[in-house]
Amino acid sequence: MTDERAPASRSAATTSPPGEPRSLRVAYFSMEVGVDSRLPTYAGGLGILAGDTLKALADLGVPAIGVTLLHRAGYFDQKLDARGNQEERAVVWDPGAVLRPLPARVTVAIEGRPVAVGAWRYDIVGLGGAVVPLLLLDTGLPENGLEDRALTSFLYGGDDRYRLAQEVILGIGGVRMLRALGHDRISRFHMNEGHSALLAVELLLEGGGPAPNFPAVRDRCVFTTHTPVAAGHDQFDWGLVGRVLGETGPLEIVRTLVPGDRLNMTHLALKLASYVNGVAKRHRLVSQQMFPGYAIQAITNGVHSRTWTGTSFAQLYDRHIPGWAADPFSLRHAIALPPEEVWAAHEEEKRVLLAEVTRRSGAALDPRALTLGFARRATPYKRAELLFSDPEKLARIAGECGGLQVVLAGKAHPRDGGGREMILRVFEHARRLAGRVPVVYLENHDMELAKRLVAGVDIWLNTPLPPLEASGTSGMKAALNGVPSLSVLDGWWVEGCIEGVTGWAIEPDGGAAPGSGDGAAEAAGLYRKLREVVVPLYRDRRDEWIRLMRQCIALNGSYFNAHRMAQQYLALAYG
Repeated sequence: MTDERAPASRSAATTSPPGEPRSLRVAYFSMEVGVDSRLPTYAGGLGILAGDTLKALADLGVPAIGVTLLHRAGYFDQKLDARGNQEERAVVWDPGAVLRPLPARVTVAIEGRPVAVGAWRYDIVGLGGAVVPLLLLDTGLPENGLEDRALTSFLYGGDDRYRLAQEVILGIGGVRMLRALGHDRISRFHMNEGHSALLAVELLLEGGGPAPNFPAVRDRCVFTTHTPVAAGHDQFDWGLVGRVLGETGPLEIVRTLVPGDRLNMTHLALKLASYVNGVAKRHRLVSQQMFPGYAIQAITNGVHSRTWTGTSFAQLYDRHIPGWAADPFSLRHAIALPPEEVWAAHEEEKRVLLAEVTRRSGAALDPRALTLGFARRATPYKRAELLFSDPEKLARIAGECGGLQVVLAGKAHPRDGGGREMILRVFEHARRLAGRVPVVYLENHDMELAKRLVAGVDIWLNTPLPPLEASGTSGMKAALNGVPSLSVLDGWWVEGCIEGVTGWAIEPDGGAAPGSGDGAAEAAGLYRKLREVVVPLYRDRRDEWIRLMRQCIALNGSYFNAHRMAQQYLALAYG
């Protein structure tokens, strides 16, 4: 299995460890990467997806390397008071305890100043011993001024100037660091979102000569867009771009490539990539409408099977489906797993989750009660409140099924007022339902808690406002643990939902069109599906419920995994 726990050596030696390729095929750039719970270098799904991709490439023995920023203060530690007010605190962690410092230094120009960039290294070791290094770029160096040292401190922190400076470090500094480390024959540069689009500009400048070689650079660049929300695509005023980049080659190239009154980083990446993809089939269609004139393909996300499978289920698969971690497609054989062992594994995962809930919150939940899980970034379009649209109806359903409880988690971006208010309202719903429907909102959602949640709940709930869910991966993680989804038909669930076989679609009642975003109609449909379908199955027909669990694993767990996703990138984008 991927070795995520053993810290890398602190030695500054530059020799390659056993199993690491001498030449690289893919350099994967992402502003955030979630690869180890000890590294607070991720905020949510984008970073976890990046980490899972790199782990799959390591398992498959692909000669690759990841590039991100160090984020010395992380995203943030979330503290919630009794009413649900969110307080953000800097993360305290020691990079030297987990990472290996590298001796290489490069320089980028920011606002006309030379800013030194160093790097740390984390080794992702695949199942067969292949190594995919992850480079974490760092400006917290003594040769920089105090302001520049802080440029790699906070993930998604600061203002537009801070964000653009980080993107200079990631894109331009990242390419220069790879060159300083001797990686000068990389065949594909993968931009995971537009944050790293300036890497393509650096590649253009590397060519030298009077005119940049656009076709040659485009041939080496791959771009994955992740968000159908216009506000999620970084844009900067040209005045700011000129101040940060300076009146130099990069600015001239960027102005040529992206006309208009603002620099849109997604447009820059689209211009300089030969292969562009969305992260689900529906997301491809939405992206094509957002960016007409570009050929956009679809590679649906997947999750790293070994990382997101709970201990009890991993042991179950080891007994009955040997080699499943290296070949997740073999999980199709889960259809024949012994029912009593599947249920025993689920009961153990639920026990572990409820113990974690008690440890984190003090709440004592009932292991016999139907438990719904919801853990998403706290932002309005994720609609964590949809389940609580009619608290009295929800309480009646709970009474009919002999007990229902809800566990939620998720951080709101510090500047997302709507997300912060949504957490407050969920806490208020919890107070009103007290004594009838236990509702627990856990603070500081991280990789460890996420794994407990997706493995230990009975149903995974997802209620985004269509068509704003690009993909979503939490339901895929749940499927690996036999947990069915009850979800709005958006993102990956359009592909993964086989009604009554892998879970259920939340469909609007009252004649509202599917995908209309009619919250009241969708809430009514959610309650109807719970009351008429889900609850009776869970309460009265345990054998059929276990059959459903096996089908989730065999159909969705075997397909929506990072190995399949990485193999599609190899065939379609990296070839």
